[in-house]
Amino acid sequence: MLRILLTQNGYRTLCAYSGTEGLLVHSAEINLILLDLMLPGKSGEEIIKELKKKHPVPVIVISAIHEVDKKVDLFSLGANDYITKPFHNKELLARIVARFRDISPESMEMETSPAKPLLTYQDITLDSTAFLVTCSGKNVCLSKHEFALLRLLMENPKRVCTKSMIYNHVWDDENSADDNTLNVHISKLRKKLKECSPEQDYIETVWGVGYRLRKKEM
Repeated sequence: MLRILLTQNGYRTLCAYSGTEGLLVHSAEINLILLDLMLPGKSGEEIIKELKKKHPVPVIVISAIHEVDKKVDLFSLGANDYITKPFHNKELLARIVARFRDISPESMEMETSPAKPLLTYQDITLDSTAFLVTCSGKNVCLSKHEFALLRLLMENPKRVCTKSMIYNHVWDDENSADDNTLNVHISKLRKKLKECSPEQDYIETVWGVGYRLRKKEM
């Protein structure tokens, strides 16, 4: 629901469903973090410092905890703001705007910024406008989801695309796909690319996490 709210208000979002995954996807492209405390794996309290150390951006903690001492502890850990559940959407949006005042406009990646229509990786070219993919100079016929999956990987050539990240961007909702669906699409995509370039293996599996583009061996 938060992702939908933020997207509707012009923000580009990236979701993580555990503390460990949050640390994995956090990068210089992230401008602000909304952090729930009740997370599987590492809790919100455990990862605030690690998130700040990896790339320092404002962190707004979202929690049902009302105790003042708890809030003070979170601020000492590095939280920049704290909003208590349940909250009004307008309040959250106002707090986000307030935190963004400390960030230069040039560094903010908003959904209103046009996406690159033409992407290249090694000998693969993807044209979002024409819905066209070529590999080694040959046209690759992809389904809607295969195309979106390849585009996501090519938009993030140096990052591991986690399963939840792929579900959000390719299927819009994690609940509309599962591991088997994703595995089938990855397998079909790999096969079609290999038919164009038999010597190449473009997609690498990061077991238990997701997928990324394979670095070209020197």
